[in-house]
Parts: sequence; C-alpha cells; structure tokens
Amino acid sequence: MKLAIIAITSGGATLARKLHSQVEKAELWLPEKFRQADLANYYPEKLAEVLPHLFNRVDGLVCIMASGIVVRLLAPHIKGKDQDAAVVVCDEAGQFAISLLSGHLGGANQLATEVAEILGSQPVITTATDVNNLPAFDEVARQQNMTVEPLERIKLLNGLLLDQKSISLVDASGRVAEAYQDISHVSVARSFADALTGTSQGLVFVSNRYLRQLETQNNLLALRPRNLMIGIGCNRNTSAEEIEAVVRETLQQAFLAFASIGVIASIDAKQDELGLLAFAAKYRLPLQFYAADQLNQIEAPTPDSKYVKKAVGAKGVC
Repeated sequence: MKLAIIAITSGGATLARKLHSQVEKAELWLPEKFRQADLANYYPEKLAEVLPHLFNRVDGLVCIMASGIVVRLLAPHIKGKDQDAAVVVCDEAGQFAISLLSGHLGGANQLATEVAEILGSQPVITTATDVNNLPAFDEVARQQNMTVEPLERIKLLNGLLLDQKSISLVDASGRVAEAYQDISHVSVARSFADALTGTSQGLVFVSNRYLRQLETQNNLLALRPRNLMIGIGCNRNTSAEEIEAVVRETLQQAFLAFASIGVIASIDAKQDELGLLAFAAKYRLPLQFYAADQLNQIEAPTPDSKYVKKAVGAKGVC
C-alpha cells in the first residue's frame, strides 16, 4: 500500500513523525513552518490543495487532524468504494485511529487497526459486519486480491450476511470458503448449477469465468480472482479504445471475465505506447514489459510471426 501521513499542528507533527518512523516506505507531509533537516515533505500550499492531491495519488492516507476537516476537504473528490484511497483519521493526542473512508475494499479498517497498534490508540471501526464479527464479502475479496462484480450488490449480500439469511457460496479454488465455514447460514455449493437451482436468498460465486447470470440474477455477486495475464501486441499509435475493445472481445470468446485481469504484459518496445499506457491506467492495471530475447524463450501455442520478428525482433508479443 502506498501510504501518506499528514498533519497540520505542532502536536500532530510530533505524532506523525512517530508513526512515520515505524512505517516502511510511507510519505510524511507537514506544513512548511515545521521544517527540519529530515526526509519529510513540507508543503507551503493550503491544506485544501494538498490533501485532495494526496488522496488521488496514494492507496492509504493517515490524517492527524479533526475528522470534520478531512470530511469537508475530501467529500468533493470521493469516487467510489473501488477507487477511493483508504482514509484513517487520528487525533493529535493519539487516542483514536478512525477508519473514515473505504473501510473494506480500500483497507481503511485494517489500516486503522495497524495505526492504533503502533500508537497505542483505540481503533474506531463502524462497519456493521466488523462490529458483528462477520467477514464482509468485499473485505474477504480485498484480502484475497479479488475484485467485486457488480460492486453495487455488495450492500445486498453483506446485508443478507448480517440478517442471517441463506447464502450459497461457490468457491472451487477454496480461497474464500474457509472464512465462512463457521457461519451456519452460508453454505458451500458444489457447482454454479446447484447454487442457482437452490433456495438461497443470496449467491456468491468465486470465479474468473464469464457469468451471464450476473445480468439477470439480482442476488448474485461475483468475486473475481485477478489471475488473468493479458499479453498485448499492437501497431504504433493504436488507441486505448481499440485495445480495450479487442481485449474484451477476446475474453468474451474465451468465456473469461474482464474483471479478473491482474496484469498486462507487452514487449519493451511498447513502453511509450500511449494507448497501451492509457488502457492500463484507466483500470489501474500493472504493466510488465519484456525484451525480445525473453519473449523468444517462450514456446507459444501459435506460429511465429515473420512480421513481428522483423519489426521488433521477437517471434511474437502476445
């Protein structure tokens, strides 16, 4: 997690320095008036400029200040559960670490707990599943590096979990089922067909497969493991829109879910390919690049391409 710690008062700066000293690779942001000869970042700008900038750039944000300040400054920049950074607020006395925003998918609940352990604070977590000691589906998905599809159904399925309504879980990989083994109203079904023909009020499928039922079964939630690696070769100046269209079409033909893409890969000659970079950035997908010699060591299931060999020195890129 890319983490930033920010404070605005003298007491807050002291606490921020303490926290920063015990957290690896975190950024420390303090007002210019508190400058010292250290590795902290000192901002002369107004907090109203700095805080939203950090919120949009990092994965986790620890704000040592009043929660009302954070709410007012970040409210216009909130996008969604699957996009917002985790935000934790601490008072400058270090009494509380409050999970304020993106508690599950963003990881704020876990971050608040970790910050509290370091500072000797009381973690404040208010999400209903957590206070009832239940494993929320979006929290389990985050822990297992999965995406949730469609995101808007998380409220329904977590609600069923809280209300002790019957839920069928299909998890052939066994990555999620263990979290629910002691919850009597969550049953593990052997197959999609068994779950769909049963009487459960909620359905949760763990799969990278295309599930046409997602469009019609309003009580179905998919947890998508990010286990698909997409190799992309393209002509120079191919647009992000064309790349996305081809990726979606190819995955659909293979009955695979776009939401399960974990990595995009290409040849190193494409490191400056704007369309490819834009496509990866749009979906916040990591990009890996390989040299022609590395690609040529792979025995691909398709014939070598003379055109690609001449252009970039590789037998193939995808």
